[in-house]
Amino acid sequence: MSMIQITNLTFGYDGSPATIFDSVSFLIDTDWKLGFTGRNGRGKTTFLNLLLGKYEYSGTISASVAFAYFPFTVDQPGRTTRDILMAISENAQAWEFERELSLLRVPATTLDQTFLTLSLGEQTKALLAALFLMENRFLLIDEPTNHLDAEGRETVSRYLDSKKGFILVSHDRAFLDGCVDHILAINKDSIDIQAGNFSSWYHNKYMQDQYETERNARLKSEIRQLEAAARRTADWSDRIESSKIGDHVADRGFIGHQAVRMMQRSKAIEKRKNRQIEEKAKLLKNIEMSFKLKVSPCTYHAQTMVELDGVAIRYGQRVVCENVTFQIGQGDRIALLGRNGSGKSSVIHLILGDNLDYDGRLRVGSGLKISHVGQDASGLAGSLKDYAASEGIEEPPFPCDSQQT
Repeated sequence: MSMIQITNLTFGYDGSPATIFDSVSFLIDTDWKLGFTGRNGRGKTTFLNLLLGKYEYSGTISASVAFAYFPFTVDQPGRTTRDILMAISENAQAWEFERELSLLRVPATTLDQTFLTLSLGEQTKALLAALFLMENRFLLIDEPTNHLDAEGRETVSRYLDSKKGFILVSHDRAFLDGCVDHILAINKDSIDIQAGNFSSWYHNKYMQDQYETERNARLKSEIRQLEAAARRTADWSDRIESSKIGDHVADRGFIGHQAVRMMQRSKAIEKRKNRQIEEKAKLLKNIEMSFKLKVSPCTYHAQTMVELDGVAIRYGQRVVCENVTFQIGQGDRIALLGRNGSGKSSVIHLILGDNLDYDGRLRVGSGLKISHVGQDASGLAGSLKDYAASEGIEEPPFPCDSQQT
């Protein structure tokens, strides 16, 4: 066991007025299974890159272990999976690779396949196995579920739960719950670390948010009441003070004393109000706001938009799926299920018009506009405003200049 110590970490991108981390300090135990959570754009991947030494920063990051990052690109066409994994984990034995792949439900025969012919989900599992066989490494695992189906997510979650010594970035709450024992959260105004899984952290945050929301409402009401009381007291003091003027006044000293007492009471009320305003200003800083996502499909002249009948898709001599038959009609919401490598993405890309070898009948409606959101968003960059303009789509109804795609 050792510690990774972050002290007074300060970082912001050149040309950006916003500081992503400002004098942040905390400790990470290298035996932890640490889930890393926070809204997009808060700096999760940036923090991992800081650990890797990719950016200059103020403050210190000290660790007695080296870091390894996932995902990374393997661009060595023609090499087998065994060769790729052995290059990553130089001191690992063949039986160790087979053991790790077995835990991930990947056949040992995969080791002799060309790595780039594996499905993206199989590649994910193989690379994770290789990383955990590296010596003296603390793993930085960034969104490993992007190419995993539901069964694959459960398998990888169980696998990670059997390991230790990693930071895991994921937006999949159930996935995090299955394999972490601490949560590192980047909030709007703070960073905190708690023992437990995502659900326990989320419950604590929900209770804190509820308390702050209710306390904020009470303070707003009390501040309004104190403001009204301060005005009334000040008015009474002025009226009492003005009553000293004239020949009919019997005891100007008593009246002056009453006016002073009323003014002191007014100042005390004002001071109490200011304390509550200060307390109120500290609330709600970490409460997240969300916008509803609405998808409005274009109108189309026909009920049936896409039809597949007995479709089989091939990559060379390898048939990835066959006898695929279904229709997509207006208003349909279809879940395409299957194991990694069973051809789900291939069916999508065939419908999109990609040049794939296939048998059977495919009909895509004439003039049909198809929107596609891919699994890999690494190629997207810039603001939502710029992206909307480049794609000719309607801009969202909220400020988006600083929101990164």
